[in-house]
Order: sequence, then structure tokens, then C-alpha cells
Amino acid sequence: MPNAVRTRRRGRRSGARSAAAAASVALVAVAVLVACVGAPERSPLPSTPPGTPASPTASEPPTPSGPPPVLLPSGGVEVVAQGLQAPWSILRLPGGGVLVSERDTANIVEVLGDGSLRVAATVPGVVPGGEGGLMGLALRPTDGDDDGPAYVYAYFTAASDNRIVRMPLTGAPGSLGLGAPEDVLTGIPKAGNHDGGRIAFGPDGFLYATAGDAGNRDAAQDPGSLSGKILRMTPEGQAAPGNPFGNLTWSYGHRNPQGIAWDANGDLWAAEFGQNTWDELNRIEPGANYGWPVVEGRAGDSRFVDPVQQWSTSEASPSGLAIVGDTLFLAALRGQRLWTIAPATAGGALTATPWFTGELGRLRDVTAGPDGELWFISNNTDGRGSPSDGDDRLYRVRLAPAG
Repeated sequence: MPNAVRTRRRGRRSGARSAAAAASVALVAVAVLVACVGAPERSPLPSTPPGTPASPTASEPPTPSGPPPVLLPSGGVEVVAQGLQAPWSILRLPGGGVLVSERDTANIVEVLGDGSLRVAATVPGVVPGGEGGLMGLALRPTDGDDDGPAYVYAYFTAASDNRIVRMPLTGAPGSLGLGAPEDVLTGIPKAGNHDGGRIAFGPDGFLYATAGDAGNRDAAQDPGSLSGKILRMTPEGQAAPGNPFGNLTWSYGHRNPQGIAWDANGDLWAAEFGQNTWDELNRIEPGANYGWPVVEGRAGDSRFVDPVQQWSTSEASPSGLAIVGDTLFLAALRGQRLWTIAPATAGGALTATPWFTGELGRLRDVTAGPDGELWFISNNTDGRGSPSDGDDRLYRVRLAPAG
């Protein structure tokens, strides 16, 4: 079980204290218009500047010859940036640059090299309220054979629906912007809560999106509805080839999934809010039914796929999910901790361990950082937390092999 990690320098927030909690389980598992707005920079903070990304993001797994190492937090937690307002998604760009979405301001904020913030774009048409607003961001990867622009995709709540748009990425790190938007998918049901909102490109090149049940519980069991689903689509928003129902649905029976990531084997994992009893970590199979609202957590019912890991809602309320090495990193809101779950691919039992419990507040998103780091954001200004001066913050911590 890992030892406690502590803040050791000025500019770092409270240290990490790992509380060992092992759980063994079987391994089954960016509106219509966008303005490129150059707003005044927010004041810089006395923190260590963010590095330039050189490695792929968590949704672009490598292809190792054997299982990658299990990695765990090591050393003190450092502040990369502060003064974020209800941040929701971290997007690190392969060519350098870091963007963060702010749910309630509808801003896409660039984190500069000195840790200060500038607004790269404000997304008009965003209608924040409850859990809705500007949520997930994703980058469409390009390769040597693709002469098109890199696009930033965004998932947000509009007046009548949740939707996904894409915008060409312009400028260079330090002056990033976004061009005119293009609708990718509209008509995802919205509500004051259960809006899903996470988007990511999978290793197959298709765009995946999490859609909550938007308060319509029964719709989660209808493969023809966009509610309560994980959706899989082409970059243009059409049903991807091979989808199990011939539409956008990849899996169904979800209440409010908010985290998706792929392991080194290419398998998709998802984090999902439960209702009153169990939050879930699921390994996603195409066409599979994950049970909501008929069941919550493990039910042992052959009609549904049981979660690989479950927690009480006070321990988790899971949002962002990343896989680095052979470790799943899960950001917990109500649980106010970072969970590590490993190993993802090696088989056998999984071990779930909480980190930084109660020390940084609510955690919303997590992603692979540069140079062996893990980056994550707090979410204490979302109306449900208890913000301190400087909140919210983007953090980083070093990772080291377990053992």
C-alpha cells in the first residue's frame, strides 16, 4: 500500500495522503457560433509552469509488447494554475498548449507557460444551469496523411438540448484560438442534471460521447434514444461503422457516465454516477446493457453487465477518467479524492486505492501529463463545493512504478 505523499514546496497545495483501501474484483471490464475571443489575461500565479506535452493523451494508448507498468502518485502535489471557474475538462495538445473548459462561463481557457490564464474562446449559445454548461473537450488527431486542420470538439448544454460542435484550432501555444464552429451532433436530451458530457476520440479514430439519462430513467433502456448512453460516431457525427444497433448507441443502460478512457489493449472503460447507493467503473462492451434504471451496482442479473468496481456515492461521484500505464485514475467529486485502480490489463484482481482524500476538495477531471506526470483539476466552484482562495486549480503530481 502506498505511503503518504506530501506538499514540500511553496506554490503547492496540501499534500497527498493515501488511504489504503483495497478492493478486489474480477477484471471483466466542445454552439452554433464560437467567437475567437482574446480576453484580458488573468493574473499569473506563483507556480511552476506547465510542461510541453510530448506524449499522447490518455485516450491515445500506446501499443506495448506486454502489460505496461502500474503507476502511482509519488511526491508532492504541485499547482500548475489557479483561478479557474468551475473547470470541467482538460485538453492537452500534442503540439504544445493546454486548454480547459469552464462550465458556467462558457470559456475555453488556455493555460500559459507561466501558469497564467487567457481566454482562447467563448462559446455562445451555452446555457449553463444545474450540472449543464460547457463540458467536455476533445481533439481530433491528425496524421501525416491528413492535410486537414486539427479540430477541437466541445460538448455543451444549449437552450433546448445538449450538443457537440467542432472548431478548427488556430494559433500557436500562447495565442491559441478557435475558428468558426460546425455542428457535429445536436438533439442530445438535456436537463438540470444527468447531462453526461465527456467526449474523446478512441484508438479506432471514432468520437465517443457520454450522454446522461437527463432525468428520463426509462430512456436509458431504449437503444434508439440518445439518453443514458455511450455514443460512438464518425468525426462528422454519423453513426460509426460497426455500431451494434446501426445508430449512434454503443452501450446503454447508463445513468450519468462522465469518464471514458482506453487501456493498452484498446478496451474502453467508463465511470458512472449512481443514484443513492453505488457509483460504478465499467468495462464497456458494444451493445451491452449496464442496467440502469433496473439495477444499480452489481446485481448478478444475466441481462446486465455488472460493474468491475463499485463505490458508495459518498466515496466517489466519479467524473473524469484517465489510464496511464496500467493504472486507471478516477477523479471523484463528492468523494474528494483521486482513485487509482490497477492493473487494467494484466488480469487477476483489481486494487482500488484513494489518494488526497479531503485535501484538495472536489476533483473533476484527470489526464496524462508530460514527463511522467498526472494532471487533474479541482471543482470546488461548481456550486456544490467549498472553495478556498485561488480555487479552482489545475494540479500535477509525478507518477512512479508501483512497488
